[in-house]
Amino acid sequence: MSGLQPELASVLAGTHTDPHRVLGVHPRPDGSWVVRYRHPTVAKAAVVTCDGARSLRKVHPAGLFEAAFEQRPTEYAVEVTYPDGTRAQVGDAYRCYPTLGPLDVHLVGEGTHRRLWEVLGAHVMHHAGADGARFAVWAPNARAVRVVGDWNGWDGRVHPMRMLGAGVWELFIPMLEAGAAYKFELVDANGRLVLKADPMAREAEVSPATASVVNTSAYRWADTTWVAARDERPFDDRISVYEVHLGSWRRVPEEDNRPLGYRESAPLLAQHCVDLGFTHVELLPVAEHPFGGSWGYQVTGYYAPTSRWGTPDDFRYFVDTLHQHGIGVIVDWVPAHFPRDDWALGRFDGTALYEHADPRQGEHPDWGTFVYNFGRTEVRNFLLANALYWLEDFHVDGLRVDAVASMLYLDYSREGGSWVPNVHGGRENLEAIGFLQEFNKLVHGLHPGVMTIAEESTAWPGVSRPVEGGGLGFTHKWNMGWMHDTLSYFSKDPIFRSWDHDKLTFGLIYAWHENFVSPLSHDEVVHGKGSLIAKMPGDQWQRFANLRALYAWMWAHPGKQLLFMGGELGQEREWAHEESLDWHLLELPEHRGVLELVSTLNRVSAAHPALWSRDFAAEGFRWLDASDRAASVYVFARSATGDEAPSMVCAANLTPVPRPGYRVGIPAAGRWSEVLNSDDARFGGSGVTNGEVVLQEVPWHGCARSAVVTLPPLGVIWLARR
Repeated sequence: MSGLQPELASVLAGTHTDPHRVLGVHPRPDGSWVVRYRHPTVAKAAVVTCDGARSLRKVHPAGLFEAAFEQRPTEYAVEVTYPDGTRAQVGDAYRCYPTLGPLDVHLVGEGTHRRLWEVLGAHVMHHAGADGARFAVWAPNARAVRVVGDWNGWDGRVHPMRMLGAGVWELFIPMLEAGAAYKFELVDANGRLVLKADPMAREAEVSPATASVVNTSAYRWADTTWVAARDERPFDDRISVYEVHLGSWRRVPEEDNRPLGYRESAPLLAQHCVDLGFTHVELLPVAEHPFGGSWGYQVTGYYAPTSRWGTPDDFRYFVDTLHQHGIGVIVDWVPAHFPRDDWALGRFDGTALYEHADPRQGEHPDWGTFVYNFGRTEVRNFLLANALYWLEDFHVDGLRVDAVASMLYLDYSREGGSWVPNVHGGRENLEAIGFLQEFNKLVHGLHPGVMTIAEESTAWPGVSRPVEGGGLGFTHKWNMGWMHDTLSYFSKDPIFRSWDHDKLTFGLIYAWHENFVSPLSHDEVVHGKGSLIAKMPGDQWQRFANLRALYAWMWAHPGKQLLFMGGELGQEREWAHEESLDWHLLELPEHRGVLELVSTLNRVSAAHPALWSRDFAAEGFRWLDASDRAASVYVFARSATGDEAPSMVCAANLTPVPRPGYRVGIPAAGRWSEVLNSDDARFGGSGVTNGEVVLQEVPWHGCARSAVVTLPPLGVIWLARR
């Protein structure tokens, strides 16, 4: 063993980059074989084969055992005896050849392995004649990496990993099963010993615990028909999104107010969406995150659905159940930044591996988080593969990308001198732009029916335009300008609304610059902003009338709709992430009326393509009258794809004064009738409604015909051609 002394010393010190060269089965010059095994805390060790057990001799006080064999032992286990006499049979990781081939390693190092989750992380598999778990991690600057967990007493000396190249460390441990908790123990680039969760872990311990968990899936999907139909669905189809934070949608007060799990909430949420006519659920981030108060927006486990609400297979069941009810699932995805937790991605191998080293580029001043280095191919690949993982392993139908503006601008929330210009001296983050374009091309190339939605709060051009034309390639963009102007207008006392009349018309100037979603999201009902109903002015009746008018205006306006949970209830208090929605409010008629209105808006909209089929085309919208400032009345028409003339007219009276005898232009001949009125008594309104309207050959609003209707107080009506 003298020729092995330098390597043996390195193994015992835990710094050898290929411990398999010393441990495991090796030939001897005389034609025999030697088995070397190391475990520093056991008193005895023996090799167990089908022929029986053979003791190993302890040859070093640091726990090195060995024995000579005439024939090469192949498939064997090791029986260890601890100082207290306890015995256990374990696998020998060092008898096994690598589980990853050179092509996989090359693609990881090149940053082009789009199915990264299949090669890195922990995987239960059969290898070298044994069942066990393969561990692999990218840590190019680490001096040594070990895997620690329940099975080895969290002792890194037991299972050092080998470097395969390109920064990839690997180890297969026979007899290890799914469910084991683990982390990686690194000697980092600075010589420090650190414990890190697996960046590619597909399951994590329940917070506040932070270890990764060996996971395997036994789930069998039943949504083949849904997925096939989705890939044929046009991006401008009817979309009405119900935004949900799963931890606070419903809770169980009888059980310490715990949240519902994935499997519990799935049928309830699916039926709720069916009853209300929503087409999609959008989930606040469900990737693993340590701090519940971040609502999921500070992710540490990008490949693991949070264990707060169940297992990864439970989440698969959740998505599958919604699909079988005809409801799509969008998840919020956060590639813009990640938290600083010392056990997670930050300074992973002792260097700025995932983030920029320069704090002017790599640290976010608003959120105290790290910013990804989008110029590094391995980092881009980590994120691109993650997007595909959620789409392919969990069958989600869309990704809403959070905080896109913070990615696009190098000076986002930074004072002068605290940011680094790009190579042209500008403020645009060229690497992030390239990443977003690559992300969209990749996703839509492989999954043409999937939506990618940008939360982008500036006037950056072409966010939802094709990459080939210089756009970012998203299918949709949140219309933050519409949201701010609309909520500002509706929060005003009606007596002052004439001064802000343009706030409801301005958005139509740019409405077709992007494929917009009109969001009334979680951000608008938290942090002291109050709930939507709390924003509405006036007495109790006026507040609810204003809210109903807001919804009816929103559903008739060009753009897809998004409503955060609780909005359908007329929730009085603002959202709190650790409390359930106030479902008991539905016992009150005014709140029940709001729920009925939302259901009717979706049902009537679905029956009238004029309200959605040309959301992204100027030809689908026509102002009939946007100038009645004094009365705070707006009238416009919508038309469907293939319509020769508009087939829907929306009229809004946003003062509490009923307006009988109000003439509106009707853009086409035929039978017209009121199909929705936000003041209908069944919604809690005063019941000022219109039935079928009588067309008159009186030119008005640029139309050859018109009709006289009654505009309800603080109400919106929809007139449709039958």
